[in-house]
Amino acid sequence: MIVLITENKDEVCSRAYRLIRPGHMEETFLETPIPEGHVVIEPTLASICHADLRYYTGQRRPEALAKKLPMALLHEGVGRVVHSTVPELQTGERVVIVPNIPGYMQDGITPEECCPVCKDGPGGNYCSRGYFLGSGIDGIAQNRLVIPASCAIPIPSDLPDEIAVLSELCSVSYQALQRVRDRWGRARAAVFGDGPVGYLTASMIHHLFGLDKDRLKVFGADPNKIDKFHFADCAMVQEYDFAAAETVDIAVECTGGRFSESAVNQAIDILNPGGILILMGVTEERVPINTRDVLEKGLTLIGSSRSYAPDYYQVLEAMKDPSYQQTLRQILPEEWTRISKLEDYIEAMNDAAEHRGWKKTVLAFQW
Repeated sequence: MIVLITENKDEVCSRAYRLIRPGHMEETFLETPIPEGHVVIEPTLASICHADLRYYTGQRRPEALAKKLPMALLHEGVGRVVHSTVPELQTGERVVIVPNIPGYMQDGITPEECCPVCKDGPGGNYCSRGYFLGSGIDGIAQNRLVIPASCAIPIPSDLPDEIAVLSELCSVSYQALQRVRDRWGRARAAVFGDGPVGYLTASMIHHLFGLDKDRLKVFGADPNKIDKFHFADCAMVQEYDFAAAETVDIAVECTGGRFSESAVNQAIDILNPGGILILMGVTEERVPINTRDVLEKGLTLIGSSRSYAPDYYQVLEAMKDPSYQQTLRQILPEEWTRISKLEDYIEAMNDAAEHRGWKKTVLAFQW
C-alpha cells in the first residue's frame, strides 16, 4: 500500500477504474484521506448490479449522469483490510463492504449533528446526508477503498467469499422483509419477479422466515428462470388467472422497470384485506397503481431499496447454513471474471450489458 503523508494526515493513493461518461472508462489515481475510525480495504471480489449497468449504458437521467460522473462503479463486494485505524479490524481480515454510509460516519460527526433522520428518524438507511458507493461517490472498482470501520463487516471464518459477496443484495431483501417480521409466522406470501432480486428475496423468505411451498408463491415470466425456485410454488405470470387466484397476506414486488405496473397491480389483486405490499423493484418511470383496491382493502405499501450495516450481521449469520448456501450458489457463475487491467474490466462491463443473464457476474480483482 502507498501511504502519503501530507500536512500531518495520512492519505492513500488508489488506482481506480472510473466511468467518465456512458461506455467510456479510464484508469486514474485518487488520493483519499484516512480519517480516524476508517479502514483501507483492497477489494477482492465484486458483482455487477443492474444499477451499475444503468450508469454504464447511460440509462440514468442525463442530469443524474452529469452530477455523478466521473465515478468508480460497483457497490457489491468483499475485500481484505490493508490498513486500519481501529483495534476491532486487523490487517488481512476479510470483510464485506457496506456501500450505504451515513453522513455522520463519513464526516466524523454525531448522529444528532447529522440530519433529522439520524437524530430522530428510522436510522442511517435514510440519512439525508448519506453517501453510497458507486452512486455519488467512487465505488469498489479501485484497489484501495477508504470507508468507516463500521461499514466493513467481518466475514465469518467458515463463510466463503463467493457467498459473502451476495450479502449486499441479500441485506436489501432482509431490510425489507424484517419490517413485517411479526407477520411471517402465519402469513401466505407471493413474490413477483424471477430475476436475481426476486430469487434472493424468495430464498430469504424460505430459509430465514420459514415459508415452504404451501405458503410461498413466486410469479415469473421466464420458464428457465422460474425453474430455479425449487423451494416455492411457482407460476408463469402470463398464464395465471389472477381473478381466481388464492389470496396472500404479503406480496413482494421485485420486477422493477417496465414490468412494475403489472406486477404491482396483480399483487394488489391477490392481497387479502389488511395485506402488505413491499415494493423493491426500481424503475425510472412513474407507475400507475390501482388505488381503489388499496383503499377498499386497507392495504399497506412499504418501499425499500437499500440496507445498512446492522442488516449484514443477520444475513452473514444466516449464510453459514449449508442449505442456504446451496440455494445461493444457484445464482453464482461457474467461473469468476478475472480483472487485472482496465481492459478486462471494460470487457466484463460490456459483456454484462449485452448479455444480461440470470446469474450474477462476479469479478475477481487481481490488483
